[in-house]
Amino acid sequence: MTEKANYHKAFENCIPEEAREHARAARKEMRESIKFLLPPEFVQHRRKARKEMLMAWRSMIDTAIERTEEREKAKK
Repeated sequence: MTEKANYHKAFENCIPEEAREHARAARKEMRESIKFLLPPEFVQHRRKARKEMLMAWRSMIDTAIERTEEREKAKK
């Protein structure tokens, strides 16, 4: 189980389910309200920027894997 999941599970017994449902609904409504404050172009730009960042991380991870594999081959 991930650390985040463990963190959330720790509060299940402390916070009533109804309160957690309200918090989830509030978060959803807050996200929706932000959409109306910002122009659609901003949201599109933000999505493209996020994708570019993820692709950059993917490239870094792929390079790290390739280097690891090259080192393993060189040792043999």
